[in-house]
Amino acid sequence: MKKVEAVIKPFKLEDVKDGLAELGITGMTISEVKGYGRQQGHSELYRGAEYVVEFIPKIKLELVVSADEVDNVVNTIVDNAKTGKIGDGKIFVSDIEKVVRIRTGETDEEAL
Repeated sequence: MKKVEAVIKPFKLEDVKDGLAELGITGMTISEVKGYGRQQGHSELYRGAEYVVEFIPKIKLELVVSADEVDNVVNTIVDNAKTGKIGDGKIFVSDIEKVVRIRTGETDEEAL
């Protein structure tokens, strides 16, 4: 099992969610987060004054999938989240040792 964490632009969430639904992905956790990467934030004008926005609003998706689904999930996120501009985001994939569904006690693949 693998955990896929994706940090994307907020307006791309619906596109990514719809793309994952087409793959049969039914569960994910979504968080509103702030951060920055290489761009180090950006400058904006407000009422004639310029100020720096250091932390850019983003959406973080977290989902756990079987190892054979990872490539399709990653490719779907990239295809649906990509704008081609700075700040499109990142995807992190890591191993998951154990999953337990609290309600039933099912573990690992059965709990997904």
